Amino acid sequence: MVSSTISNSTKSSTELKVHDPQDLLALNPVEFEKHFAREPFLIDHSLSDHPLFDLNRIVELTKSLPEECIEYNAGNLPVSLDPELTPRNGLSPEETVRRIEECQSWMVLKYVERDPAYKELLDECLSLIEPYTDPIAPGMTQPQAFVFVTSPGSVTPYHIDPEHNFLLQVQGSKQIRMLDGRNKEIVSETDLEHFYSDQGRNLKFKSEHEQTGWTFDLQAGKGLHFPVTYPHWVKNGDSVSISFSITFRTPDLDRRRALYQVNNSLRQKGMSPSPVGQNRLRDSIYYNGFRVLRKIRSKKAST
Repeated sequence: MVSSTISNSTKSSTELKVHDPQDLLALNPVEFEKHFAREPFLIDHSLSDHPLFDLNRIVELTKSLPEECIEYNAGNLPVSLDPELTPRNGLSPEETVRRIEECQSWMVLKYVERDPAYKELLDECLSLIEPYTDPIAPGMTQPQAFVFVTSPGSVTPYHIDPEHNFLLQVQGSKQIRMLDGRNKEIVSETDLEHFYSDQGRNLKFKSEHEQTGWTFDLQAGKGLHFPVTYPHWVKNGDSVSISFSITFRTPDLDRRRALYQVNNSLRQKGMSPSPVGQNRLRDSIYYNGFRVLRKIRSKKAST
């Protein structure tokens, strides 16, 4: 249970526990080889008493991050929601954290690796993961971390994300419903085209998919792997929840994003492009053309 009462004092850097990075995550090689980037699976971690996730420290983090790195709103939301209709909670980021137990709010602190202490923790965690992911999806890039602080019962609406993600539950619990992103009846080609063209990540949950996919009751000390663009929604348990999301990209995801952007552009011109992955030669031609155009635009922008 996380207390919503925060004293004025905060932990100094000298009070941070000395830990062995090898003890942060408990990973199963067989699980990784079988499921990574294909299906969700659980891992164990030892971050539940880590001082970086003390509410005092998180208040400090809200003060140091730029405004665009802090997203927060009322947490009493439906599963499907237009992000533009998401209600705010009327509080500042600092007040939201201090009153998180009773203010019925959802908060994410983005790109917390801007803070050196969180960057060190992110790097330590990913250094343990990379030996298992690299044989499957080589070339770990763009390491990023997010801290979620949410009130009891808060809902994160149904959506998809662009990164390889491991969500580590630090305090409290969450129920996570995830559907198979490979199923085109669940996530269509046009859904992905819109998503990769920055036209929104929220999806509409269809009642006919109610019995499909996976349900996880994520408790403190457990982590969950989210394959890229597998739609999911989250509901917190009956206590304050703190989670640490460690993410990264790989070169194949850059290629995937580019191809869906190309298809989106073609569709806007009245064409009906082939689905990504259906024709390898076509995909290679389009991706190489995209890269050439990107380089030309980059050079023009720099001159």
